[in-house]
Amino acid sequence: MGKVFFLFDGPEDAAITILLAHGAGAPMDSASMVATAKALAAAGFRIARFEFAYMAARRYGHRKPPPRAETVNPEYIAAVDALGVRGPLIIGGKSMGGRVASMVADELHAAGKIAGLLCLGYPFHPPAKPEQLRTKHLAGLKTPTLICQGTRDEFGTPEEVAGYTLSDKIRVFWLEDGDHDLKPRKSVSGFSTADYLKTLAEQVAAWARSITT
Repeated sequence: MGKVFFLFDGPEDAAITILLAHGAGAPMDSASMVATAKALAAAGFRIARFEFAYMAARRYGHRKPPPRAETVNPEYIAAVDALGVRGPLIIGGKSMGGRVASMVADELHAAGKIAGLLCLGYPFHPPAKPEQLRTKHLAGLKTPTLICQGTRDEFGTPEEVAGYTLSDKIRVFWLEDGDHDLKPRKSVSGFSTADYLKTLAEQVAAWARSITT
């Protein structure tokens, strides 16, 4: 496992650090990841972003498909160790990145390495395949968790998620008319993506305070 490279946003002396991994198809510096990191940084967090090896390899012309999510669990744990945060750390990510974080969260939480888990657009199932659930491990999750989900997310709608067995440690925050990237249709919602990211950051800040104080 090679060296982990991070992109940072927000104050170096922030009380809480959030480590974010990317989704299956877009890198850590995609427009969505950049905008989300900057919104969270504006709310006072120190944000660190990193890439799994298959995505980093694409920067050098190696077009590798996304691996099975669980196979990169060790890479997420290695990133936590490489980051070496001393204060409260929340792990998470966009879509697959959040899913991978959710699979290693309890191990890291039990070891005292993280305070919580933040999932941005959790992929509860593949689009148009609601029977292929990715929720089994979420039923017994012991780590304080916030899932931010758009109501138009084809990876898990409010109606579908309401029927899942989720741990009582999980809180789901719904963004009305948001898609899988948490983007609303301005003509429908009256809000822009920037508005939604500001709202998201405020929700994350309130939740993070509640689990670290």
